[in-house]
Amino acid sequence: MRLRKILSASPLVARVVPFVFFVLLTAAQGKFGPASAYWFYLAKTLVGLWLIIEIYPLVAEMRWAFSWEAVLVGIGVFAVWVGIDHYYPHSNELFQNYIFPFFKKIGLGFLCSEAKPVIPWNPNAAFGAGSALAWLFVIVRILGSTFIVPPLEEIFYRSFLYRYIAKPDFQSVPLNKFLPIPFLATAAVFGFSHNEWLAGILCGAAFQWLVLRKNRLGDAMTAHAVTNFLLGVWVVWKGAWNFW
Repeated sequence: MRLRKILSASPLVARVVPFVFFVLLTAAQGKFGPASAYWFYLAKTLVGLWLIIEIYPLVAEMRWAFSWEAVLVGIGVFAVWVGIDHYYPHSNELFQNYIFPFFKKIGLGFLCSEAKPVIPWNPNAAFGAGSALAWLFVIVRILGSTFIVPPLEEIFYRSFLYRYIAKPDFQSVPLNKFLPIPFLATAAVFGFSHNEWLAGILCGAAFQWLVLRKNRLGDAMTAHAVTNFLLGVWVVWKGAWNFW
């Protein structure tokens, strides 16, 4: 209850603090040895569930909603995410091949360091294929990305950020009001928070379209959940661990 009291300080705090805390736990993955990438994911999933329970009474728009548009968008985003993956450089490649060399060329290489190779999130490689721990973390990842990530991210990006860019008094901005600059900016921020930045931008635009069309957040949460679930199944089925 003490946490809920803190989160109830303002509508902004209720929508931003849980997301920031979740991001910090994500950043800690793998920082304390290779195995910490998996244990921290388990921890952040449990913490994320706790945060959702705490903010549920405070954020009226955080309610799941089901529609055929949400399912189609979720499937479509999954298809695009996988389908265009080999056709553009990812964020780590852009940094390694263009941004870092540019900084070095102009004598500012000290401001950044070379990007470390991205290590796929693969519990089979870490704990042994088919082991109990490997399956535990696979299941946790699929459940976490399906049921925990969508509410926290949609609340931050679609409920808060989109409307806050339009007006600091963001709650006065209707969810179904189309605003070009917030639309593009939110899609871009959402996109570049992923290594697959181009797919992320298209994904963010599609989820925002759902919110605008339905005048509620729940359909975007459902679409996000469908996309993440299908992506998780694809990763395990095809061994495409690079998507994790």
